[in-house]
Amino acid sequence: MNAKKTVIPWTVLGLMLGLLLASLDQTIVSTAMPTIVQKLGGFNSFIWVFSAYLIANVVTMPIFGKLSDMYGRKRFFLLGIVIFMIGSALCGSAQSMTQLIIYRAIQGLGGGALMPITFAIIFDIFPAEKRGKMQGLFGAVFGISSVLGPIIGAYFTDHVQWEWIFYVNLPLGVISLILISLFYHDSLAHKKQSVDWGGTLVFAASILSFMFALELGGREYPWGSWQIVTLFAGFVIGIAVFLVIESKVAEPIVPLKLFKNRLFSASISTNIFYGGVLISASSYIPLFVQGVFDGSATNAGQILTPMMLGLVVSSAMGGMLLSKLAYRNILLISVSMMLVATSLLATLSVSSEHWTVIAYMILLGLGTGMSFPVISMTALHEIDIRQRGSVTSLVTFSRSIGSAIGVTILGSAQMNYLLDKIKAMPGGAQFGNLQDAKILLQPEVKKQIPPDVMNQITDALAGSIANVFLITVFMVILAFVCILFMGKARLQVPAKGKGEPQAGEAEMNI
Repeated sequence: MNAKKTVIPWTVLGLMLGLLLASLDQTIVSTAMPTIVQKLGGFNSFIWVFSAYLIANVVTMPIFGKLSDMYGRKRFFLLGIVIFMIGSALCGSAQSMTQLIIYRAIQGLGGGALMPITFAIIFDIFPAEKRGKMQGLFGAVFGISSVLGPIIGAYFTDHVQWEWIFYVNLPLGVISLILISLFYHDSLAHKKQSVDWGGTLVFAASILSFMFALELGGREYPWGSWQIVTLFAGFVIGIAVFLVIESKVAEPIVPLKLFKNRLFSASISTNIFYGGVLISASSYIPLFVQGVFDGSATNAGQILTPMMLGLVVSSAMGGMLLSKLAYRNILLISVSMMLVATSLLATLSVSSEHWTVIAYMILLGLGTGMSFPVISMTALHEIDIRQRGSVTSLVTFSRSIGSAIGVTILGSAQMNYLLDKIKAMPGGAQFGNLQDAKILLQPEVKKQIPPDVMNQITDALAGSIANVFLITVFMVILAFVCILFMGKARLQVPAKGKGEPQAGEAEMNI
């Protein structure tokens, strides 16, 4: 028993490091990108440094989750760490933007294993009464990384070398690899099963088509172009074929029966909208700070710190409330705070004070953070132990898909609003081909614009960001509707001495 108690903290530390690596690398590159472009060139393609990681990450999550159900968590977690570290080492050695994009995709493959399997292991090794608190703790790690990433990236870029935003992953990855190798042992008996290769390949191709359509649409090609229409058509056809395959195979990569569970379906749907709301704050509040408050990139990253603090606190709070309230009631508290926060953010203007933005951020963080442990636990409610990997991967997948869709919809709405306002200004036609509002924040560009014109552009920028948050209000309302379908289900803590067989088996084998 003492040995078991000693082992679990080391296992948890190894898992936390793995999750930190995977989630941190989604954001750490942002503040270093101007320096990377200066060193490597490739300004026209730098956006793919972010997109390559996200696409590879999203595509592989459900696949690794299912494989961990079939063959064990440990081997795929360790594989994810190794792939991630190889990708990190390659990224630091990149000599061109093309190389960096390819290496980032390799990182994304590793991250696709780490994130869902981490939460599945936590559910395996802890009894029901402790899962909520642990999910809250790991949810806080995920939230912290979204804010610390830009700050760490700025530090390494300014005071060390940009390559170290990738090399720093290596020692942390080695520690995680050693801890999991030594202290975690798979607790479930895994029988050999056939791999759904057909479903896997069709699913991967479908999601790739969808993600490429989102990334290329409105940037490389117009939304109505044959290229984008073809990609979306490929996604729709691919998903239709995928559903047919999954309904017939013995071991589907995504078990369709899960979606007959109302609680699971409501959780996944809610998570999609939450992902869109969270990405709106992390993308557009920094833009507001830089463009309206005339802050630096570092200041823009630091403005998210209050949201991070609120997110960490409420993530832990959500975990504790799981043993006291129904899932739906906790999420209704969460979504209510988000509704107030996004409604307030929709009122931002050039006259807004710093302290009001900070207050709105804290409130949004409090609302969003509470969802991290609760949605995971809700989706896993009464799910068979051999489907936990699939479920946790789909939870993470749904939030990522929500973020990808959200950033596309919100980005398009923001740019259209901004361009309409600018074109209506005297002399505004020169900005008719503007592709990214961040171009207006570059010092060399701002110097070429007369002060009175720049003031009008700043006002238009503030209005466009407020419009983004007005759209997020509707996302929150849709999340509210999904939450209502969750019913009165709540975490069931077994009576003392009558723990779950699977949880008990897990603990005995650690």
